[in-house]
Formats: sequence, structure tokens, C-alpha cells
Amino acid sequence: MNLSSAAFAEGESIPMRYTCDAEQPVSPPLVFSDVPENAVSLVLIVEDPDVPNAIRSDQMFDHWILFNISPSTTGIKEGSTVGMAGNNTRGVPVYAPPCPPPEHVPTRHRYVFRLFALDVELAVPRGSAKPLVMQAMQGHVLAEASLIGTYERS
Repeated sequence: MNLSSAAFAEGESIPMRYTCDAEQPVSPPLVFSDVPENAVSLVLIVEDPDVPNAIRSDQMFDHWILFNISPSTTGIKEGSTVGMAGNNTRGVPVYAPPCPPPEHVPTRHRYVFRLFALDVELAVPRGSAKPLVMQAMQGHVLAEASLIGTYERS
């Protein structure tokens, strides 16, 4: 299974248009390919593992949670959504654009886009946070793909 974006390649900087520094940030376009034929649903999780302890004690900020995406979905258009939205770390079911605080080290953060193919649809409600989604996924992951972009505020 593969996950890619026309907006940035693996390890490259995420364009400002998709970050908090844009006037009206939108989610980047994503492409899904080689999804297993026996997949029943997909899950997309976008997280920042570089968030400083001063902001999050668990060293993770969840930017976007989407689940129960149809396995026939070939991607997500810029500024769009698919499936059911879970709550990000801010507690809202939307895309939270990259926004690394420049006063904390590291100033350049990694944003990990993770796509999972599952053998079930998740029986969790819309607005569920990542821990509940991940718990429901246990034992059901058929394949996983990731894409890492970076961003540093100027």
C-alpha cells in the first residue's frame, strides 16, 4: 500500500498553503494506491511526534483523524475530507494544520501521515480521539503506509 501527495514528497517541506501560516489553510491532497483487495475500511492519522514537552507531555500532537474511509477511495482532494472524522488533539474533528511553535526546539517538525487498511469498519463514534480509534484497530490492520513531511515557521 502506498500514500503520496502531489504537494510534497517524502521528507520534503510541506508548502505553507497547508499550514497555520496560510491565510486560510487547507489539508493537502493525498493519493492512496495498492490498497489490499480484502480491505473493508481505511484510517488516516496525521501526527506530529516533535511537539515539545512544554506543550504536550506525551510528545504527540494529533492533527487529523479520519476513519471508516471506503477502501475504494483513491485519495483525498486538497481541502476535502472522507470517511468519518475523529477529534484531533484540540478536541475538534477537523484538519489542524502544521504549526510548530518557533520558540521551542526543534523548530522544524515532522508530520507523519499514516494510512491503515483494515479488515473491519470501526465501531467507534464520529469525533473519537486517536486512542479510541487505535484501540479499535488492534488486530485488524492488513497494511500500513506512511508519508512524512516537515515544516518550520519562518
